[in-house]
Amino acid sequence: MVHRLGVIGGGQLGRMFALDAKRMGYHVTVLDPQEHSPCGQVADEQIVASYDDLAAIEELGKKSDIVTFEFENIAIASIEFLENAGFQVMPGSAVLRITQDRLLEKAFVRECGIPTADFARIERIGDLSEAAMMVGFPAIMKTVRGGYDGKGQWRVDTLDAAQAAFAAGKGATLIFERMIYFTKELSVVATRNARDQVVTYPVAENVHDHGILSVSIAPARIKADIAARAAEMATTIGRKLGIVGTYCVEFFLNERNDLLVNEIAPRPHNSGHYTIDVTPCSQYEQHVRAICDLPLSPPRLFANAIMMNILGAGKGDTLGGVDEMLADPSIVLHMYGKHHAVARRKMGHITAIVDGPVDEAAIKRARGAHGRLRWLP
Repeated sequence: MVHRLGVIGGGQLGRMFALDAKRMGYHVTVLDPQEHSPCGQVADEQIVASYDDLAAIEELGKKSDIVTFEFENIAIASIEFLENAGFQVMPGSAVLRITQDRLLEKAFVRECGIPTADFARIERIGDLSEAAMMVGFPAIMKTVRGGYDGKGQWRVDTLDAAQAAFAAGKGATLIFERMIYFTKELSVVATRNARDQVVTYPVAENVHDHGILSVSIAPARIKADIAARAAEMATTIGRKLGIVGTYCVEFFLNERNDLLVNEIAPRPHNSGHYTIDVTPCSQYEQHVRAICDLPLSPPRLFANAIMMNILGAGKGDTLGGVDEMLADPSIVLHMYGKHHAVARRKMGHITAIVDGPVDEAAIKRARGAHGRLRWLP
């Protein structure tokens, strides 16, 4: 019987996971190097240590019946250490090994029979000329490991720009991807359990601002057949990956209505925050259910939703305008317990609950509510 859950990573995803786990009666221990982390504030206990501190990792394992993680940029050696010591980790190191490496991830998706952007491996500057011939310009160059929210990636339009990006990568292995001209960015949040049951949430339509998710609309404003194809692809990926837990598959939709997989996130996802407010079982509760071998809940929407991230401005740590914003009864506020609103740091989000279709009027209303917020010194 599972009673104790351990979480590696103390950010907002861990916080929202812990809130649902606590509501369901579980004891939660989190490991994070930052004292009073967002997850640590709501968990039963926090171990303050780095993610590669194996003594601390072992302590987390001993205090947990199951260990999970809230983001994938952690040392895979820590997960392998737990597994080799006999502790149960979900998802496991095999999943992390693929999703931490953009080259392995792209190759895996193609092995599933699912398209991606054309890509090439860059290990030395001499690889750039061949990549430019095979893949072409414009392209996006990214570090194969690490990097998120637009970090560690560069748009390149010429060989000179690619060489500059290679230099900026400081010797890291890079992936050179053909730039996709898309009509929409989409994502499917799904959950798979050990019984091979998979549930998929409605497709979300996403808007990014310089690499950081800005807005998610659920359900996405796309045709039913496209939504069905995206859900089917996400299901195939989850099964082939053998993941146990909640995960997300991000897609580009091009002007020919082709779906191309961009990335896989092996954990709950920013674009699935809306599930907290408009579904009976959020992506975080589904994750708890999956790793604890409980039945999954078929997702359904009580209402449609628009999620907007609240980013720091670097000009103050107190959020003003909340009372004016919440005068709109359709707005739900979620703050993450972060103390410093560093520029472009994710500090919280709002969900605008929409009765009926998400049209331009609904989006304007949500943007208006979001626009009432301001950071104060």
